[in-house]
Amino acid sequence: MSGPLRLAALGIAALVGSAAARPDPAALTLRGHTRGVTAVAFTPDGKRLITGGGDDTVRVWDAATGKELVRVAAGGKGVTALAVSPDGNTIAVGTLAGELSVRDAATGRERAALRGHKENVTSVAFSPDGRRVATGSGDDTLRVWDAATGKALNSLDAGNEYDVTAVAFTPDGKRLVAGDGEGGLTVWDVAAGETDAAIEGHRTTVTAVAVSGDGKRIVSAGRDGAVRVWAGGREVLTLRGHGDDVTAVALVGGTIASGGDDGTVRLWDATTGAARRTIRAGGSVAAVVLSPDGRRVAAAAGDVVQVWEIGR
Repeated sequence: MSGPLRLAALGIAALVGSAAARPDPAALTLRGHTRGVTAVAFTPDGKRLITGGGDDTVRVWDAATGKELVRVAAGGKGVTALAVSPDGNTIAVGTLAGELSVRDAATGRERAALRGHKENVTSVAFSPDGRRVATGSGDDTLRVWDAATGKALNSLDAGNEYDVTAVAFTPDGKRLVAGDGEGGLTVWDVAAGETDAAIEGHRTTVTAVAVSGDGKRIVSAGRDGAVRVWAGGREVLTLRGHGDDVTAVALVGGTIASGGDDGTVRLWDATTGAARRTIRAGGSVAAVVLSPDGRRVAAAAGDVVQVWEIGR
């Protein structure tokens, strides 16, 4: 191919690539973080979005207007995980430095510091009653804390050397589901501090987990490019479509949302596994969350969070 023709071909390829990376029009775009957003959560009433990023800030936004309401420094070299309590009044924040804090959702003021992890916090979850916080870490431990006082209640160790990469409570609060860096899922009895079940299926790191509202199904995402749905310890659905690592997953009602390094957010039928919609996010997706009513999906790509209307 001659020089001019080759340059023309490269130019066309660049234009095609640029168009492919262009995000689908969003109903709302949140801008303010100066480094990549790593965590996103809706409050239970769907009126606010909470975000955390590599700029070490936690921000609270009006989910209708996109106005930034609160901004606080997390104090830990970058936010890596966050969760909102069931009543919407409290935020739990984990950082790259292994610091954990429980904060007032209205002001960002720290209520309690949770100290114990030796490495980065990978995941955070509130119990359904809001009284406990569960955290996973690169120090290979899963810990449970008193949300009001910050006191450590339990440290669960599966006896392996794999990072705890994802964590979620079951709806009754009696069990925790944890994903690890080797592709496994462990179901823990929280009170006994013992494993109820060990599930193998992902070929490599589990990046996110979610539990259905009735507690009968677990959804997991992995760096093997798959979203997997489990019931009774068996894999009942395998959802494929992401062209790269799946980095995030959310489940509300009959909808699963997943995000990946391929720059897409994908919506799936939680019962059949049928693909419903693919949304271009404009860059590698680090976090995905569905609104409590299942009508919106929010995703973090780079230093921006976008919200799309998806109906039901």
